[in-house]
Amino acid sequence: MAKNKKNDEPPPSRAFRAPDSGGRDGTGDFDIDIDITTIATDAMPIGPQSRDEAEAALTELGERLAVRQEMLYAQGTAGDPRRVLLVLQGMDTAGKDGVINHVVGLVDPAGISLVSFKKPTAEELAHDFLWRIERQVPRPGRLGVFNRSQYEDVLVVRVHDLVPEAVWSARYAQINDFERRLVDDHTTIVKCFLHVSRAEQTERLLARLDDPTKYWKYNPGDVDERGYWDAYQRAYGAAIGRCSTDAAPWYVIPADRKWYRNWAVAALLLEAFESLDLRYPDAAFDVAQERRRVRGS
Repeated sequence: MAKNKKNDEPPPSRAFRAPDSGGRDGTGDFDIDIDITTIATDAMPIGPQSRDEAEAALTELGERLAVRQEMLYAQGTAGDPRRVLLVLQGMDTAGKDGVINHVVGLVDPAGISLVSFKKPTAEELAHDFLWRIERQVPRPGRLGVFNRSQYEDVLVVRVHDLVPEAVWSARYAQINDFERRLVDDHTTIVKCFLHVSRAEQTERLLARLDDPTKYWKYNPGDVDERGYWDAYQRAYGAAIGRCSTDAAPWYVIPADRKWYRNWAVAALLLEAFESLDLRYPDAAFDVAQERRRVRGS
């Protein structure tokens, strides 16, 4: 479990877990939306309370993450079926790419499977919405990262009425079933909603326009999507409320402070890794004999 600033602080998995999401078995027999607008986007419920503290803490977390990720990768080569999947969702500018750079970038890229889900292709649209997701599930021993995910099909699809309500409303239960199958297949899922305020998004979009080196990050379509802000907040509230289960809970990460956002996701990820009780695999050969052979070669 990740170390916290104070001994009496709750672990990240409790501090950031989505509200009203405890005790659910993921059967899809519930219909509970949450109001994410009541959750502060600049909260710091645990951990570092300043940028300097967060950056120092992130360095320490990174060292511990790197060791455990290497253990997972090593055990995967020895036949261990376990894997970890980090799911990142959030409004534009919430920091999905930032988390990938500053948190996932702390570990060995050789053991990472990173997928950024874009607008579905014609081939993908010809299949069930989970088809393209299932094809990208990380192999055993890997840390998989989904930049956007299966939830796009109950977010942008819902907001823009791309399919009938009867279709997208049935997907919450389908997603829960899919995630339960992943967990049963030795996958630890860490789902993070990067919760940014509209005001902070404004500042981040303007910052991209103020810096010629950031023009490539700016998408005029992001401004169009701001017109659907309230609809997206409702869609996220539904996705989080209906798909935060005991097997695969949702975590709401305050994302107005980039440095706190990065620390929080790293702390959650480390806690997930430490829960696996990983170790390096034993040698599959006689160590003493191989030492003699090396010296005599």
